[in-house]
Amino acid sequence: MISKDDKLLSSLQTLCARKEYCSADMYKKALKGLDGDEDGAAEMVALLVKDKFVDDLRYATAFARDKAGLDGWGPVKIRFQLRGKGIAAATIDEALAAVDADKAGERMRAVLEAKARTLKGDPELRLKLLKFGLQRGYEYDRLDPAVRDILGR
Repeated sequence: MISKDDKLLSSLQTLCARKEYCSADMYKKALKGLDGDEDGAAEMVALLVKDKFVDDLRYATAFARDKAGLDGWGPVKIRFQLRGKGIAAATIDEALAAVDADKAGERMRAVLEAKARTLKGDPELRLKLLKFGLQRGYEYDRLDPAVRDILGR
C-alpha cells in the first residue's frame, strides 16, 4: 500500500515536472500536505532537490528572464522578489547575470517610450518617467540616460 507521504511526494514531483518551483514554495506545499510536520516537509524538499525536481538557480534564472523580458522588470525589482522567495543572494546574482543585458536595456527603453506616449504633454514628464522606471526596478544610473535620450535632452 502507498503511504500518504509517498502520494504527497508523487504529487509534488508532478507539480515540479509541469512548472519551475523554488524550494521555499515546495516547502510550503509539503508543510500543508503533512499537516505542519516541519521535519517531514524539509525531508521532502531535500528529496526533490536531490532528484533535481527543484533547483533554486534554475528557478531564479527562469524567473529573472521572464520578468525582465516579458514584464519589463528591472534587476532591483527582480532581486527583491527573489529574496522574498528565500533565494540566496549568490544564486540571485548568478540568475541576474544570465539575463541578456542588451535585451534588458532594449526592454527598459520600450517600456519607458510606451509610458512617455501616455504622458505626452505632461509638464512633469521627466520626473514621472524616472519614478515609473524606478518602480519597475531599474537602477537610476541606467534609467536617467535612457529618459534623457527619449526626451531628446
